[in-house]
Amino acid sequence: MAETAESAGAATTDVATRIIAELTRRGETVAVAESLTGGLLAAALIAVPGASAVVNGGVVAYNTAIKHSVLGVDAALLAERGAVDPVVARQMADGVRTVLAVDGRAADYGLATTGVAGPDPQDGQPPGTVYLGIAAGADIRSLGLDLSGGRAAIRASTVDAALAAFWHDLQRRRRPE
Repeated sequence: MAETAESAGAATTDVATRIIAELTRRGETVAVAESLTGGLLAAALIAVPGASAVVNGGVVAYNTAIKHSVLGVDAALLAERGAVDPVVARQMADGVRTVLAVDGRAADYGLATTGVAGPDPQDGQPPGTVYLGIAAGADIRSLGLDLSGGRAAIRASTVDAALAAFWHDLQRRRRPE
């Protein structure tokens, strides 16, 4: 059975709701750094009532130079590999935790999206090439995605995948109640 836009939206909302509830239960926070998603990931989290207690904020680093100047991504890395790279995703996720610290306390988690939504290739990468970054302290990981569809579909699929990956990460780190 084909998934409709309405059911996909409901699934995104459900995962975001579970994430906000779990972070609230734990007393932990998240900060988001986005490129190709342009704020959609932060918006999905913030759409959940109560998100203000656990979402520090988001940085839309759409321009590659902002990834360095705001998020602290290594300039040489960006010059050599471009913005569509797993190490860039990891550095974005790690950097946003500190950039969006509240009262000197870094966010417990950083999430990042970088990639190519299309229609044209970027940095030698075809549309649909996406990297997610998840940072939690010294544990910083990236996940590569190979998505298909038009620009809007790639961006929406990236948000869905980022939320699912973050939920999985939270479950992996589950603390007893």
